[in-house]
Amino acid sequence: MSNTKIIHSIPIDELTGAISVPIYQTSTFVQEAPGVNKGFDYARTNNPTRATLEKVIAQLEEGAVGVAFGSGLAAIDAVVKLLQSGDEILAVDDIYGGAFRLFTQVYEKFGVTVNYVDSTNAENVFNAITPNTKLIWIESPTNPTLKVSDIAAIAKIAKASGCLLCVDNTFASPVLQKPLSLGADIVIHSATKYLGGHSDLIAGLVVTKEQALGAKIKFLQNASGAILAPFDSWLVIRGIETLGLRVKQHCLNAQQVAEYLQTLPQVDNVFYPGLPTHPNHEIAKQQAKGFGGIISFTLKDDTEEAAIAFVTSTRLFKLAESLGGVKSLLCHPATMTHKSIPVEKRQAAGVADSLIRLSVGLEEAEDLIEDIAFAIKQTKVASFQNA
Repeated sequence: MSNTKIIHSIPIDELTGAISVPIYQTSTFVQEAPGVNKGFDYARTNNPTRATLEKVIAQLEEGAVGVAFGSGLAAIDAVVKLLQSGDEILAVDDIYGGAFRLFTQVYEKFGVTVNYVDSTNAENVFNAITPNTKLIWIESPTNPTLKVSDIAAIAKIAKASGCLLCVDNTFASPVLQKPLSLGADIVIHSATKYLGGHSDLIAGLVVTKEQALGAKIKFLQNASGAILAPFDSWLVIRGIETLGLRVKQHCLNAQQVAEYLQTLPQVDNVFYPGLPTHPNHEIAKQQAKGFGGIISFTLKDDTEEAAIAFVTSTRLFKLAESLGGVKSLLCHPATMTHKSIPVEKRQAAGVADSLIRLSVGLEEAEDLIEDIAFAIKQTKVASFQNA
């Protein structure tokens, strides 16, 4: 997707000519008569600033309907509310910890069951489908081990089985990957990440391929009320203006950092779709225009202590949850983002005790590499010193 298309997906205000989308900070709208209005009556139901963002993300994802929520998890929650008791979700095994918590601790008690599968092999998905499977849920790349699934192949399986396919496109963004054009029915984003891009907001987005499905999500947004506020909607719109440029640099920096990590004797495995050693590198090349700004790696000292020693020794990479901002972040998934997942499930999905996730920002790549080298030297773990 070109920067030109991204920039000009954001409209000029028709009323005033303002080049920046206005923030309509209002709770309600005056009506000419009962039920007669200018398309807006109450801000939970609709708001001009939020409506602009919803149109923009639908256009960028080449979908029919966009719906904005107060967080990424609120967006996920709305999609799950399409289901009913007795239905089953078939989900990627390496799933975001917040989604796992929502599925297991909220929806399972209402009779929605969840089956987890390694979706990097589409045949695994086909074999795991049951008569109760109504929703296939994948992340590609996954959080945090960067597994890549063949979206087009899984979309065909979903269609043949009468299931909806939802793809979490947070790590790639519509700049790099368009799941709806590959056959998915629903795309979700934590707009907190790359779409916002500046670590200054919390937001979630849903885009549907078909108008009728989008209307159902829009109804749930209004009925449940987990809406995105006008100012935060404006912040996401502002972030989208520079999305293409930012993602391009994130990708360039991450590629260099990933290649450097592979040279370190203290590092065991590096997970990044842009490396030829990634098991689904070729699929990533086919379905995406770039490999993103997220890298995960494990240490040869496969202990929690070693990983924590590393993540507390960097100077430029800041220890924090979240990702996708201009500043580089790192985290220890086992004790942070994926702590809610039981140890045996987490480890089976590849989230080892020594796994470290990097969100590579927009600093100079050589400075980030120097920071990693510094952290390796500062880490007071015997196996590091003797490697």
